[in-house]
Amino acid sequence: MRPPSWLAQHLAAGRALLVCTVLLGLAYPLAMVGIGRLPGLAARADGSPVTVADRTVGSRLIGQSFTDPDGSPIPRYFQSRPSAAGDGYDPTSTSASNLGPEDVVDTIAGGPAESTRSLLTRVCARSKAVGEFDDVDGRRPYCTPDGVGAVLAVFRRDGLTGPATRVVSVNQAAPGTPFLASYEGVPVELATPGHDYRAEGGVITPVRGDAPARPAVPADAVTASGSGLDPDISPGYADIQVERVARERGADPAALRRLVREHTTGRALGFIGAPAVNVLELNLALDREFPVRTPDDQAG
Repeated sequence: MRPPSWLAQHLAAGRALLVCTVLLGLAYPLAMVGIGRLPGLAARADGSPVTVADRTVGSRLIGQSFTDPDGSPIPRYFQSRPSAAGDGYDPTSTSASNLGPEDVVDTIAGGPAESTRSLLTRVCARSKAVGEFDDVDGRRPYCTPDGVGAVLAVFRRDGLTGPATRVVSVNQAAPGTPFLASYEGVPVELATPGHDYRAEGGVITPVRGDAPARPAVPADAVTASGSGLDPDISPGYADIQVERVARERGADPAALRRLVREHTTGRALGFIGAPAVNVLELNLALDREFPVRTPDDQAG
């Protein structure tokens, strides 16, 4: 006697489920674990850890910050790029800021803790800080000298057209001085917390300023990677840090540039991606060849 069609279908589905569970839930994972234990692959499967004197100090694949207990960058070390993963390079919270190039207006509330900085202001503040830290020109287009986005809300007589009647520097609040005294003959005001000048009819107008078209501070020094875990920086960012690190370690800048070149990897397959410098490996090489003066400032 043949079983009912519905029962035959359920039995076939059960057999398919069992086969898929064995193959994909057991056999495949165990095969991948076994392959990961092969010589030459085990370290990568374990996360490419970096060890010094039997102590794991980091991973070649995950960046880390080289800062003191107060969060300030340690001058003796090359610094990594910013991270938007958790509190910084948190593998359990990998993420980007999800802010785009049109995010140029800060949300100014009653206090700093309640305010939200735009992507433009974050870039401007980081560039200013890197410029001061590494003694290079930290100016960028569309940034004010005090490190916020140089953005105006321009109110015009006829809405989008006509002469300007009121101008507000939307990312600068009192006390302070507007980055422009006037715009189209109209005095520039400071922003008042809690106001949405775009909703009030202001035309958002970024102002380029007199910064060089090619900033001295490279893009990877002021923006986080998509994952927030990037362990590398560009050779350009490493280069502007050489003089500072050499000065702090009493080393020859030429010797440090040689060290940077030794830890620079080229494009994958010769054309994919860009040259990169692994910051952890570079700083460990620094400690070996140009030891720091204090024992509490070791990389990792």
